[in-house]
Amino acid sequence: MRNRESSSPMAVLRYVAVFVFLGLFHAVHVANSQSFIGVNYGQVADNLPPPAATAKLLQSTSIQKVRLYGSDPAIIKALANTGIGIVIGASNGDISALASDPNFAKNWINSNVIPFYPASKIILITVGNEVMTFGDRGLMEQLLPAMQNLQNALNGASLGGKIKVSTVHSMAVLKQSEPPSSGSFDPSLGDLMKGLLAFNNATGSPFTINPYPYFAYRGDTRPETLAFCLFQPNSGRFDSNTKIKYTNMFDAQVDAVRSALNSMGFKGVEIVVAETGWPYKGDTNEAGASVENAKAYNGNLIAHLRSKVGTPLMPGTSVDTYLFALYDEDLKPGLASERAFGLFKPDLTMTYDVGLSKNSQTPSTPKSTPVTPSPTPVTPSPTPVTPSSPKPKKGGAWCVPKAGVSDAQLQTNLDYACGQPGIDCSPIQPGGACFEPNTIPSHATYAMNLLYQTAGRNPWNCDFSQTATLSSNNPSYNNCVYPGEST
Repeated sequence: MRNRESSSPMAVLRYVAVFVFLGLFHAVHVANSQSFIGVNYGQVADNLPPPAATAKLLQSTSIQKVRLYGSDPAIIKALANTGIGIVIGASNGDISALASDPNFAKNWINSNVIPFYPASKIILITVGNEVMTFGDRGLMEQLLPAMQNLQNALNGASLGGKIKVSTVHSMAVLKQSEPPSSGSFDPSLGDLMKGLLAFNNATGSPFTINPYPYFAYRGDTRPETLAFCLFQPNSGRFDSNTKIKYTNMFDAQVDAVRSALNSMGFKGVEIVVAETGWPYKGDTNEAGASVENAKAYNGNLIAHLRSKVGTPLMPGTSVDTYLFALYDEDLKPGLASERAFGLFKPDLTMTYDVGLSKNSQTPSTPKSTPVTPSPTPVTPSPTPVTPSSPKPKKGGAWCVPKAGVSDAQLQTNLDYACGQPGIDCSPIQPGGACFEPNTIPSHATYAMNLLYQTAGRNPWNCDFSQTATLSSNNPSYNNCVYPGEST
């Protein structure tokens, strides 16, 4: 986060997360491992559990990657033979020596990589944190040479194709991000940014970025903005250039980065989200920092990633995303929110449940509709079956959206359905038989019906917060076959 090497960020408008969303899967839900879900492991604290305990905790979750801000040997050792990908970091303070002395870079690799790899699965080295917006021109100019020397040191150790080198950027490297299609880098970064991107492109390393919808909300605290940031139903934001309606801030921010990369001629450079999160508490003047909002953002983001719907400009794939953060960091200075991003407590219990545990009985946090502010959250509950519940009709029944449901709500349904275990949404991903028409209503209809058919064809499996109904009309078309009782 902003001008910081160790970790990140900073809400009090309380929204109750009420979403009566499918009383589905009363059996235990096992969160499958997803390689695109990572977490940041900051250490600016004096109460963190031992590394071995943290390694065991991570293995009990679907988290598959961990980002360190340094290269603590105890943590790297503890993660050995777990299969968990590890991102290690060279600090801003190391950049000058790394840039000027190839032997320093070689020694850095010999000290921080060679003793641990491959038992400890180091996958990426980040050089500095948010250097390009740090305000030190000399440091900015040294960044690329530092990365090149580390890359050469890796090559010399025959690790060049196995461990990548990059640097982490804040969203402030963009001069423009709205609408997403107009995303562009700050021209004052000019050739420096072009050099970094050429390095990413040549080495196959990712462009790593820290998007925080939370900070976007702090600059615009309207309820509609909060819903847009939390992946909750909203009217959306229309990009007139691409004719795409964005239904959440995360996709809009990531696509703005995609547009900026494309405009510079680097369409092949992968984007990795190095940090994103939401604080669960803050000072009284920090709008939006609450358990309800943090749970909604992180839970709905995880569901969105699991759906593999992707972003409008990068459909059908999930961007590798490192949640901020694993634990609170109680020694960090600044606003109270800076010390309130942890998903887990030092005693290894969850701060709030977002469906990361492999043994969780709760599916990924369902999308919620903001309602009247209340100091206490309402626990989601299954929709009861009543005499008026829809019944399957003779000859087959398909679960389809009701007329008039907004695209934002359908995106919510789509993310939720595709994020459930055992639900294969590949037919609506690029190249799939049901990808065209590439519209939210079409994709949501397929996903909602697939979940209904898979979950047992009970009336409550086709509720989706009362936005769906059963139909006897088979929605299949061309080569796109919708599962159903008569198919």
